[in-house]
Amino acid sequence: MELREERPGDAGAVRHVHLRAFGDQGGLVAELVDSLRDGIRSGGGFALVAEDAGQVVGHVMFTRSLLDAPRRLVDVRVLSPLGVLPERQRQGIGSALVRAGLATLTEGESPLVFLEGDPGYYSRLGFTPGAEMGFRKPSLRIPDPAFQVIRLPAYEPWMTGTLVYSEPFWRHDAVGLRDLDA
Repeated sequence: MELREERPGDAGAVRHVHLRAFGDQGGLVAELVDSLRDGIRSGGGFALVAEDAGQVVGHVMFTRSLLDAPRRLVDVRVLSPLGVLPERQRQGIGSALVRAGLATLTEGESPLVFLEGDPGYYSRLGFTPGAEMGFRKPSLRIPDPAFQVIRLPAYEPWMTGTLVYSEPFWRHDAVGLRDLDA
């Protein structure tokens, strides 16, 4: 299996991964990915794919967002989405994609990576609850345990505050959980 940066020709295969990986929410996630690509093209992050025998089997994005810290706004990254074809899940593909992305970010200037996700999964990769580290989530719809962060070498102790998601997350209503019974 090869991990590499997403290329323009991968868009259809990446869409297929997210449609399958996220079930009923797959269309929303695929549209979010398409919108987030615009930010990546302008230098606001990167995306990786896992390719096996010429087939894209997994995908992850690390996109630019902001931390509203008392001293100033800080460029941070958000890990979202991470998708692996259902038949290839539980084989370490998602973990490999996350680790490769974090290794790339460790070499750069990003001090923090945030995400919304399963704490049981992401804690194995070094993520911790954001609130425990003094960070505030961008929406009350995000369950506290799901709001997670990892500090990178560029982190400084004054970098605390509220995560501000980039516009595509809001446009696609891809922040936290909606109360569908209300």
